[in-house]
Amino acid sequence: MRDIPPSPWPDPTALAALQARERERFLAAHPTSRALAERCAAHYLYGVPLHWMRDWPNPVTLFVHAAQGAQLTCVDGHAYVDFCLGDTGAMFGHSPAPVAQAVAAQAAQGLTCMLPAEAAARVGERLAQRFGLSCWQLAMTASDANRFVLRWARAITGRPQVLVFDGCYHGAVDDTLVDRDPATGATVRRRSVLGGVHDHHAFTRVIPFNDLDALDAALADGQVAALLAEPALTNFGLVPPAPGFWEAAQALCRRHGTLLVLDETHTLSSGVGGYARTHGLSPDMWVAGKAVAGGVPCAVYGFTAEVAARMRAAKDAAPEGHSGIGTTLTANALALAALDAALEHLHTPASYAAMARAADALEAGLNARLHRRQLPWTVTRLGARMELQFMPRTPRNADDVRQHAQPALEASLHLFLLNRGVLLTPFHGMMLCSPATGDDHVARLLAAFDEWLDALGR
Repeated sequence: MRDIPPSPWPDPTALAALQARERERFLAAHPTSRALAERCAAHYLYGVPLHWMRDWPNPVTLFVHAAQGAQLTCVDGHAYVDFCLGDTGAMFGHSPAPVAQAVAAQAAQGLTCMLPAEAAARVGERLAQRFGLSCWQLAMTASDANRFVLRWARAITGRPQVLVFDGCYHGAVDDTLVDRDPATGATVRRRSVLGGVHDHHAFTRVIPFNDLDALDAALADGQVAALLAEPALTNFGLVPPAPGFWEAAQALCRRHGTLLVLDETHTLSSGVGGYARTHGLSPDMWVAGKAVAGGVPCAVYGFTAEVAARMRAAKDAAPEGHSGIGTTLTANALALAALDAALEHLHTPASYAAMARAADALEAGLNARLHRRQLPWTVTRLGARMELQFMPRTPRNADDVRQHAQPALEASLHLFLLNRGVLLTPFHGMMLCSPATGDDHVARLLAAFDEWLDALGR
């Protein structure tokens, strides 16, 4: 008689009991974080400077004392191996020395002047060399950069519509905070978005990722100014592109006169120069934030010379006045100094080789444990980024992720590992390796993962 593998799903009652024990363990070990949470509750909404900071499964917020390399220390003195890395902002490690030194030096010479710093010419040259597009503009965040790119795209094409993929993430860009009705395929308001009054769903189209037929149909009427897309879905579970998808998608955009805009804020970890450069794609416009300047608030958007000429023509033809593009602190001297140092010292083959070595070890270790325990779960990887997904295969689109969602299991994994000194990204099971992530860091995560599986009875 064949052995029947154990069920991959723990008993809900037992899972809830385990989570309750882990919550008590966290509270007992973090009295200083508890005290700070009580103080902050009087002055911050939800007790934190940004309400997202409460979107972790721990019962009170973990307050950080210091972060360096691939580790951080909380205010209670506990050290954590960090695979969240500021959800990509610290992809090159916390406070990398070249950036920290450049920031300190620039801080003594001026922070912001609303004029370009001396480093501007060198930064422009390095951006073109590293990412392959000839013309550039800066922003403070990727959200800002994406907003500006969409405004430019509509201005130079004269088209009103924007196209995104279901499950995409482009920051706080209103045009992208819409949903796809699975029954009709129509774009609808996202119910969770607060304070919405404008009809963004009337000017944004949403289609499933990896669906070339849907892409062709959405572009066919010639009304779409830009396809704004991550090379892989990253914030809704990691969903990689199917083989050949982007080559075909790029050709469809060109055929229909739609600008292809790749937002690589979360896919810089794909390789030197990001996913597009690594995989030979040629977007019309390209965006990155978060890690691009080593974690200092800064974003960039690049574009081809042909697009730049169209941008100049649109701006020159418009009346004098505010274009709706740019903020006062954009391209400030401090951000330029950090970006300059990051482009020289962090966006290098050596950095990515170190990230790949750690990711190789982590991926192999996770897969070995799933195989040994006969668990039909999947490790999906994109460069130095990977995700443990509680499903038997790599997802193809956002609906795949929705159908296999296991929020209670994800919350259990996060809190259990946190209590054993390992930090994962909240919302899902993403793990990111930095150049500072070493064998000992990977081993610590794998040991905690083994302990969690034992606790689940797997």
